[in-house]
Amino acid sequence: MTTHRERIQACFKGEQTDRVPVALWRHFPEEDQDPQTLAAATLQFQETYDFDIVKVSPSSAFMVKDWGVQDEWRNNPEGSRAYTKHVIEKPQDWETLTALDPSAPHLAAQLDCLRVIQRGLAPETPLIQTVFNPLSQAKNLAGADLLLEHLQKYPEALTKGLETIAKGTVKFIEALRELGVDGIFYAVQHAQNNLLSLEEYEKIALPYDLQTLVPAKEFWCNLLHLHGKDVHFSLANQMDFQIVNWHDRETFPSLSEAENLFDGALCGGVRQETLYAGDSDQVKKEARDAVAQTRGRRFILGTGCVVYYQSPRENIMAVIESAR
Repeated sequence: MTTHRERIQACFKGEQTDRVPVALWRHFPEEDQDPQTLAAATLQFQETYDFDIVKVSPSSAFMVKDWGVQDEWRNNPEGSRAYTKHVIEKPQDWETLTALDPSAPHLAAQLDCLRVIQRGLAPETPLIQTVFNPLSQAKNLAGADLLLEHLQKYPEALTKGLETIAKGTVKFIEALRELGVDGIFYAVQHAQNNLLSLEEYEKIALPYDLQTLVPAKEFWCNLLHLHGKDVHFSLANQMDFQIVNWHDRETFPSLSEAENLFDGALCGGVRQETLYAGDSDQVKKEARDAVAQTRGRRFILGTGCVVYYQSPRENIMAVIESAR
């Protein structure tokens, strides 16, 4: 294998690679307020560690800020920003949303960020952009508690909002396709049994996921992220993804179990907390166990979610060394 692209493509085929691919990503909670500084931070992170996939991580609010949502940095260890203003207050507000166009200021800024990254990134390094699914965007518009209240009490109003969000998300993914990125990192946050049953998710959210993902079918490197615990892992087979990522150290299935449940590549193996607060020996132990579980086939070594932004360099290097 001479390039990151070749290594990842061989991984997808289940072939033996020269080493296990590695992909880690993090938030940049101050730099992500400007496309130029986020691009520079993303490129610097890649230049430092040379990962096999570059995942671009803007603020989670970037897809909803053009509706008026606001956030601020409050030192969350994951690097995520806190929401200070939501725009959905009553059920009728879902019906007043209008679908965003990629030319809207914050969406356009993210496209500009990607153009800068493309100019500075080796062309054979896969580049994927974060996209939050419609239900996650709805949560960011209303707040977690109000979303669930509306879901239970006013499903018809929420459905109209999800339809609007999905239409705008399709347009954004189409813009990504025109830009020439390699795929999307599709963040799903409500496929957890403590939030929605599988049947509820399939009824409320999955139709909009499938609608949203139509233009993403032309990408070759799409990654599904199932966030949280007790996730509905079977959804990975209902959506068309090459990679699935979840908190495999904290919830079903384990990596070895997932091999029999998903035909694509698995991504994970190291706990976020181990990478952040453990020592390099602990990191290597988890990484090597993950490689052993998968025999290094159809596997990308990473974490179950973002790398805490203050994770020690030596621990990140321990992940890379374990793969090599």
